Amino acid sequence: MRRLVNFCDFFVICSGNTERQVKAIADYMEDEVKNMGIQVTTAPSVKTNTWVIFDAGDVVVHIFQKQAREFYNLEYLWQEAKRVKWEDATLKGQETKDKV
Repeated sequence: MRRLVNFCDFFVICSGNTERQVKAIADYMEDEVKNMGIQVTTAPSVKTNTWVIFDAGDVVVHIFQKQAREFYNLEYLWQEAKRVKWEDATLKGQETKDKV
């Protein structure tokens, strides 16, 4: 993202199927990054159970409910950004995912 914007290096975009899943993902992520000692800002105007934004400086995380992710379509909006291959360590090489 750095070549397109001046406020972060990476966007992480993920989604849950329901509002409850979005809240669970956001709560878990908030706890984990705080345990790692990373300062995180949550956009209060966007912290709903359909879209949560975490700003960790160089990394901005968007957690969407599936319908909201389709509506806002950040992947299309930021399509010029270089995609980074990311492998989930819990999958032990079973699957590789694209992250914007």
